[in-house]
Amino acid sequence: MDEKFYFVFLVKLLYLCRNKTNCDMFKDKVVIVTGGASGIGRCIADVFRSEGAYVYVIDKQAEGEHFVGDIAQKEVLEAFVEYVVARHDRVDCVINNALPLMKGIDECSYEEFQYALSVGVTAPFYLVKLLMPYLAEDGASIVNISSSRDRMSQPQTESYTAAKGGIAALTHALAVSLAGRARVNSISPGWIDTNYTVYEGADAVQQPVGRVGNPMDIANMVLFLCSDKAGFITGENICIDGGMTRQMIYHGDCGWRLEK
Repeated sequence: MDEKFYFVFLVKLLYLCRNKTNCDMFKDKVVIVTGGASGIGRCIADVFRSEGAYVYVIDKQAEGEHFVGDIAQKEVLEAFVEYVVARHDRVDCVINNALPLMKGIDECSYEEFQYALSVGVTAPFYLVKLLMPYLAEDGASIVNISSSRDRMSQPQTESYTAAKGGIAALTHALAVSLAGRARVNSISPGWIDTNYTVYEGADAVQQPVGRVGNPMDIANMVLFLCSDKAGFITGENICIDGGMTRQMIYHGDCGWRLEK
């Protein structure tokens, strides 16, 4: 057999074996994704489906085959959990991904700020609380989607930033409370273009990895954290931002300039 042909054959075989292992890992698992009708959430839901899981999505967006409702409402969360557990006696993975409102201190009202916290912090807490009796006995996994804004900010983003900071803190609290029952971790995405736009020039070059992120960058980490391969990881936050939050930026340094 030609050496090059054999090498290519071996690589393809290993790839197929790896994919089969991944499929077996999530086959028939029950997965919940909030905010899963579009963007990062939809990508996560689609990847789990491709791995053979039963995926239940809740989103306030009306279009699509999912449970429609606003997770800021207590009754909606209760109805959604009833819907899921009527079909399965357990839940293996919970992905709290729903997007909070982003408004700043100049325009954000008291009610809007409370709504952002309801979607971003209260709903994930209450959803997990409702699901506690149904978490898989062999170990469930919960992944909360935070943001790199949980550690850095732009002006006029208070409602969103507070919600993302809250869910990052909620993560390690739940990890300790649910020890032995579920692993709980969070992911903080940076700039993720949900349209898979390929950027060039400064938008790409400013990122230490040389590109803007896309939803698969997040979905791949979600799958890893929900897998047996991450069995020794809980209470952690993983920032996936192409290195932006590790990059020092000063006026006049390394080509960076502030223009006002």
